[in-house]
Amino acid sequence: MSSSSITVRVPAKVNVQLAVGGRRADGYHGLASVFFAVGLYDEVTVTPADRLTVSVEGTDSEHVPADRGNLAARAAELLAARHGIEPSVRLHIAKDIPVAGGMAGGSADAAAALVACDALWGTGSSRDELAALAAELGSDVPFALLGGVALGEGRGELLTPVPVGGSFHWVFAVADGGLSTPAVYAECDRQRSLHGGAGEADVPAPAADPALLSALRTGDPGALGAALSNDLQSAALALRPALAATLHAGGEAGAIGSLVSGSGPTCAFLAKDADSAASIAEALGASGTCRNVRVTEGPVGGAAVVR
Repeated sequence: MSSSSITVRVPAKVNVQLAVGGRRADGYHGLASVFFAVGLYDEVTVTPADRLTVSVEGTDSEHVPADRGNLAARAAELLAARHGIEPSVRLHIAKDIPVAGGMAGGSADAAAALVACDALWGTGSSRDELAALAAELGSDVPFALLGGVALGEGRGELLTPVPVGGSFHWVFAVADGGLSTPAVYAECDRQRSLHGGAGEADVPAPAADPALLSALRTGDPGALGAALSNDLQSAALALRPALAATLHAGGEAGAIGSLVSGSGPTCAFLAKDADSAASIAEALGASGTCRNVRVTEGPVGGAAVVR
């Protein structure tokens, strides 16, 4: 067991495709989700302690639980229980991924905690073992370990890496406040019941879009922009109508593709190049339709020890 601190950096994600199937017997929806890791990061530092504690700093950190209800703390407890040890560790989370923004910041922190505690405690877990624990914690946690681009099936935890032919430039518009993921899924179900009254068995099985996979493989920003899709977007817009103005502003500024990220409310805009991304960000910042704007690239790697 190490006596020093371990710091792990972990990226945010955007779902470049989120196809939502019907509700399964376990209560989850079947998904075909193409995850894309982008260069916005949280850092989780773990230090030996007498007991498990959590502290959080950074943008909107006041909205993140600083107790054992934090998903990162649950990750530490799960890993410790698997190896028959006490989770005696201080977890410090430095937030830079938007909170409750549809970019899987909480899931990323859990993945980082698994990697960091494994290194601190010397438990020697393989990536497959960590991925299995990650899947117990949440549907987005396994991808935060992997990074890059991957197709997530099942409830999102069954990952297949997707080949990518280059780097893509992104602009993210962060909204005021968050959106509840369960509420967005519930609204999606409500809308489906109103439009034709389809039962769960009538919802098409989700599948990855071949055009989107081809665009990623060839590194074609224009083709990727045209193929972006999110089955939860209509529900997110119903719950937060102001997002429509954000999406419109980004499109007017030259984005070649846009969508609500995951369950929202962060909006993602694909740019043709770095200069265009800077221009889109400037226009969004001046539009008054979002709280702040972030510019980055991807794909990037998953959770990794940096210190």
